[in-house]
Amino acid sequence: MTVDLDTLLEFKGAAVMLWIGALFLIERLAPRAVNAPLGAAGWRRIARNGGLFAVNFGLSLLVVLPVSVWAASHGLGWRPGWWSGWLGLALDVLLLDFWIYWWHRANHGVPFLWRFHEIHHLDNFLDTTSAVRFHFAEVLLSAAVRAVVIILAGIPIMSVLVFETLVLVAAIFHHSNIRLAPAIERPLSWVVITPALHWMHHHAVRVDTDSNYGTMLSVWDRLFGSKCRHGRTDDMAIGVEGEQDRTLGPLLARPFLPHGRIS
Repeated sequence: MTVDLDTLLEFKGAAVMLWIGALFLIERLAPRAVNAPLGAAGWRRIARNGGLFAVNFGLSLLVVLPVSVWAASHGLGWRPGWWSGWLGLALDVLLLDFWIYWWHRANHGVPFLWRFHEIHHLDNFLDTTSAVRFHFAEVLLSAAVRAVVIILAGIPIMSVLVFETLVLVAAIFHHSNIRLAPAIERPLSWVVITPALHWMHHHAVRVDTDSNYGTMLSVWDRLFGSKCRHGRTDDMAIGVEGEQDRTLGPLLARPFLPHGRIS
């Protein structure tokens, strides 16, 4: 199963842009939480998230993609013959989703990593734009650690790009403010991360923030005891307990300043 790298990148870009555009519209026509920042404040927030995304988009092209391609070309050649084709792709995606669960969990548990990941959590509301709001250093650290996983597991670049596409689609969905009927969201949450699950991860109460680490599949939180015991409410506070969001410049500088989460 071979696909041209340029074709994969074009498909990834088109799929993600169509998806984020569709959900961005839907969450404004049929929102679940109606306390979104409005007017100038709301647009400043969207612009701030867009600014962080723009920085990371450039880094993805200049650093993340080349590092991933290099890692995939230096993978250890231990994989058995049956780990190929569509089965191999599915196993690669499952393995990478397992890795990202533990990487996400480490970003909450390791103070150094939290300094960067906190920028994602400082957003005081959630919508589709929150899904692409990350500090550039977290993106670079994640790419470096993932490169090690790619090399050790011998993961081909096709699997990496498919996983990246699925992760972005999943993140845009579970950060979104769309209204889902309980009859749909409840069974869906037994398989994938839904907005109800992930909004609890962004609750501005630390015990809830340090839970629900899954990105695509919800099984990891149940298996490893990190599923939040509380349910989402429409009026719950979003962000980091005791902290406020900041403008773009201070957000970029914040991880390098003398502050930090007290364990």
